[in-house]
Amino acid sequence: MNLNPSPFYMIKSGEKTIELRLNDEKRRLLNVGDEIEFINTEDDKQKLLTEIVAMHHFKSFEVLYKNLPLLKCGYTQEDIANAKASDMDIYYSKEKQSKYGVLGIEIKVINE
Repeated sequence: MNLNPSPFYMIKSGEKTIELRLNDEKRRLLNVGDEIEFINTEDDKQKLLTEIVAMHHFKSFEVLYKNLPLLKCGYTQEDIANAKASDMDIYYSKEKQSKYGVLGIEIKVINE
């Protein structure tokens, strides 16, 4: 999976342990124990190998944001007060969110 530099480095440091995604056809194939390789979108030589430790399924980001610890989802102490589910609308349309549902993919880094 491709990741922008900021979330890539947050995962690498262990600060971010839950990746938020649409539960589309590709993500429906994922299971606990599977490995995901994340690739930095600005430097495709930078890769992180992770293992899925839990899958959190929700019908919307609104529900996800009420149920998962947002500090583990890529927010920092500085921006957590302004965190809102609509932040994800820039990545996924409301129509796609309604069609597929959403996921919090909980991961741990196994190899840098």
